[in-house]
Amino acid sequence: MHAQSAERATSRFFIPVAFLLCTVIWGSTFLVIRLGNDVTPPLWAATLRLAMAALFLGGVMALTGQRLPRGAELRVTLLYGLLVFGVNFTLLYYSETRISSGITAVIYATLPLTTLAFARWLGIESFTFRNLAGGVIGLLGVVVIFLGDMSAEAAPLYLLMAFMGSVSAALSSAILKRGPHPSVVTTNAVASAVGAVVCGAASVLVGEEHALPNTWAAWLPLLYLTFAGSVVAFVAYTWLLKQWSATRASFISILVPVLAIILGAAVRHEHFTRGALIGALLVLTGLVIALTAPRRT
Repeated sequence: MHAQSAERATSRFFIPVAFLLCTVIWGSTFLVIRLGNDVTPPLWAATLRLAMAALFLGGVMALTGQRLPRGAELRVTLLYGLLVFGVNFTLLYYSETRISSGITAVIYATLPLTTLAFARWLGIESFTFRNLAGGVIGLLGVVVIFLGDMSAEAAPLYLLMAFMGSVSAALSSAILKRGPHPSVVTTNAVASAVGAVVCGAASVLVGEEHALPNTWAAWLPLLYLTFAGSVVAFVAYTWLLKQWSATRASFISILVPVLAIILGAAVRHEHFTRGALIGALLVLTGLVIALTAPRRT
C-alpha cells in the first residue's frame, strides 16, 4: 500500500514536469528545424537526427538489459514509428523549407482535436457536442491560415504538408495509447530507427546530398534536436501518454505556438499575415471550447 502511494505521489510530481519539459523543448524545435534547414538538407537532417537517437537509446537499452518488443508490442511500436517519425518528420522537415516556424506550430496546435477524433475512432475516448463545435472552429482556423498565407512566401502545398504531418502525429499517439507497447526507452529506440529508414528513403527520392555536417552551424541544431527533441522530449511524452489520455497529453501543442512564435520573431524576424493571425485565433478558440469540455474515457 505504501509503495503504491509513493508511486502515485511520484507520478503526480513528474506529470507537470514532463508536460512543461515537452512544451519548452518542442516550442523551440520548430525554429531549430528551420535553422538547421539553412545548412543541411531537411530530410537528411531528419535521418541523421533519428539515427543518432536510435543509437543512443539502443545503447541505453543494452546497458539496462531491456528487450526488444515482440508480437503486438512490436506491431504497435513499428506503426508508431512509421507515423510519428517517418511520415510526420518527413512532412514537417520538408514543409519548413517554405513556411515559418510560427505558422507550423499553430498548425500543430490542432493536435488535440485530431487526436480526440482518432481516439474516439479507436474506442478509447468519447467526445461531446462541445468537442464537435471546437473541432469545426479549429479546422476553420486552419483553412483561414492556409488562405491567409497563400499570398505570402509559403506555398499552400507546404501548408497542407505540415497539416498532414500533424494528423499523422495525432494518429500515432492514439495508436500508442490503445495498444500494448514496451518501455518508453525501447518504444522510442525502435520507433526512431523506423523513422530514420523512412526519412532516409525520402531523402534519396528527392535527390538530397548525403554528406555529414562539417561545421558547428550544422551540428548544433542537429545535436539539440537529437538529444533534447528526440531523446528527452519524446521519451517524456511517451511516459506522459501512459499517465494521461491521448487527448490530454496532446494539450502540449496548445502552448507550443506561443513559444514558437516568440522565438521565430526574435531570431528570424518572422511575422504572421493578417489572415494567419485570424486563423490562429480561430484555432485556439476551437481548442479552448473542445478541451474544456467534459470527456468520458
